[in-house]
Formats: sequence, C-alpha cells, structure tokens
Amino acid sequence: MQGVRPGFRLIVAGLMMTCAALAATAQTHGDRSGHGAQAKAAKMSELGTGAAFDRNGKLWIAYKDGPYVAARASSDFGRSFGPARHVNSTPEAVAADHESRPKVATGRDGEIFVTWTQPLPKPWTGFIRFARSTDGGKSFAEPLTVHANRDQIAHRFDAIAVDTAGRVFVSWIDKRDVLAAGARKQPYAGAAVYYAVSADQGKTFQGDYKIADQSCECCRIALSPTPDGKMLALWRHVFPPNARDHALALLGTDGKATPMQRATFDDWRIDACPHHGPGASVAPDGTVHMVWFNVREGKPTVSVGRWKDGKLQAQRPLDDPRAQHADIVALNDNEIAVAWKSFDGQQTRLSAMLSHDGGKTWQTRKLAGTERDSDQPHLLQHAGRAYVLWRTEAEGFQVFPLGKEGA
Repeated sequence: MQGVRPGFRLIVAGLMMTCAALAATAQTHGDRSGHGAQAKAAKMSELGTGAAFDRNGKLWIAYKDGPYVAARASSDFGRSFGPARHVNSTPEAVAADHESRPKVATGRDGEIFVTWTQPLPKPWTGFIRFARSTDGGKSFAEPLTVHANRDQIAHRFDAIAVDTAGRVFVSWIDKRDVLAAGARKQPYAGAAVYYAVSADQGKTFQGDYKIADQSCECCRIALSPTPDGKMLALWRHVFPPNARDHALALLGTDGKATPMQRATFDDWRIDACPHHGPGASVAPDGTVHMVWFNVREGKPTVSVGRWKDGKLQAQRPLDDPRAQHADIVALNDNEIAVAWKSFDGQQTRLSAMLSHDGGKTWQTRKLAGTERDSDQPHLLQHAGRAYVLWRTEAEGFQVFPLGKEGA
C-alpha cells in the first residue's frame, strides 16, 4: 500500500521525443504500450489511479490492488487517506496502466461509482466493469459488465461521468465493428467509440450505443457534462487517409449522439496508436476547453485550445516542449487549469498552467518531481478550486491545490 504525502505544490512531467522515436514506440496493433522514453520499460507501470470529490468534499481514489480494485477516501484534501476497501469481492484481472486505469465518479445523492477494464485471456481484449456504493463507500454492490456485447474483443479504455441530472455515462473503445468488417472482407481503420447510460444511479445500464466508427484504438476518452444537461465526448479519431486528430460529439440519454465534428487539425499521419488521449472540460458558458497531444509540423506537441461556436480557437502549445499526458479543468468561464508531466532526462517533473481570463493568457508553475515511475496527473475540482492528484512510485498519492492561497 502506498503512502500519502501532503503538499501545496503542482506537478509536472514530460518527455522530449523525436518523430522517429514516436513512430517506433507508438502502438501498431492496439493496446500494448505508450510512446516516449518511459515506454521503453520492460512492462507497463500499474500506478494508474482515478479520483473524484463527492458532494461533501471527500476525495475518493480508486486503483489496482492485486486482483482487486481498491477505494480510499480523504476528508482533508489528500493530506491523509482512510483504509482501503475492495470494490470487487471476487478477484479478477484489473488494468491500471495509465491510459486504462480505474476511474471514479460521484453522484448527486452521495453515490460512489467506479469503472475499470477487466483484461481477458486473449491479448488486448477486455470487458468494462462497473460497481457502485450507495452508502457513502462503506460497501459496494457486486460489479456488473456495462456493455451487452460479450465477445472476447477489445472493450477497453473506459471513461465515466455523471450529468447534471445524476445520470451515469460510461464510454469505451470497442472493436466489434473491426470483427464484423473482417468477416465481410472489408477494411476498417482503428476501432469504434461506444457508450451506455444509467438513469437509476448505476443499478442498470442501457446501451450499447455507437458514437462513431474509426476511433484510435488505445487513447483515453474525455467525458465532460455540459451546462445544458448533455454529455460531451472527445476522443482521438482516424480521419482519412490516416490522420490521428480528434473528434467530439454530444451524447444523448436515448442512445443518439450528435454527428461527430472534427475538433483538431494537426493532420498527424501515422499508422499506429500513440497511447495519448485528450482532456476536455466544458465551462458554464458552453466553451469546451481542451488539451491534446499530436505531432504538429513534425514536432511532438501538447496543445491547449478551446472549441466554441463550432470551431477550434486559440490553439497554442503548453509552456513545456517535453509535456505529455496533460489534463484540464474549467472552474468557471474565466479560471482554467492545465496540469501535465515531463521528463527532463533525470527526473519526471510536474507543472501546470493557470488562466484567469478564459484561456487567453496563462501563468506557468513548476513545483515537483520524482526520480522513479509515476502515473499521469489528474485534475479535479471542488468548491471552485482545482486540485491535482499525482501518484508516484516513491512518494505515493499526492494532492496539490491550485489557484487560491498562493498555490
């Protein structure tokens, strides 16, 4: 069990890569590893951790603990955590490799929702699993499989979010259409994005609803509720002939998604999956604030931008050429936070950029580092303030408040 360190710091870590290194380390068959120097390790790290605040300000985290998903809670913003509870009572395989980590979301009435990918015996396949607690995390109901399809194929890289009405949305990368196209001897680029919806606090799910064909095979999906009660999805997409840019759509509770729209235009041509998904957060005025990784004009770049009035605006690179695995949160129409990590050749370092004018101008913070392995940083919000969760092999679970009180 990892320890917990307090801190009023931000976190940064990143990685400088050449295009040749990217091509060599990106996935060519779906789900095996990421890119960059840290992807050269013999096996994937299993530090992947999800987190969310509940309505009372308690911070919940979920992570792999052997053949279990463990959940812990903090009542002091991450300075200390209570004992771990196993979400699944029966042991099973659990994915926890950064892009495919356990996730947590919370409901309006204090429910705790946890999802994870259960790897199956066949390589790069899995089921999306879900468990809920209705007693404040004291116990969890028996896990269920979210999707109706039970083929031993890739149902992986789950994402979860709760809309303003308390409905639970779960989305994932799915390869059933790849199989069907193969049976017809037709080509099929990438995979597909599907989702399911629960209107009874996670007791049951309705689905499987397709969002789009030809998604990237192994990049995380970003979900963010909109102020008008919808759910936004942002994912890496394979645009003809083979451009790995991003697309977005609004998901309906009736299984109908709006037609997808292309959201980024870097035109990165690569016949592989970079294992590097986007982040998105919708502000109260409806602006979609986004972060994403692409190779732009031959240069690996993490960009921040905003989607408004049906088009991408104000795209710019982060203030760190080594940045990777960024996350973003919009606290309101003006205050936006971005966090990422980067590798400087000796340490993995943590940083953030803060904006107080809706993303027009930014200030950068560089606050911490580690010499051992680390998870991706995750941005959270509670009571108008942003927090970064960062788990490292050496330091454990760390939470860093941003913005107020000089942080």
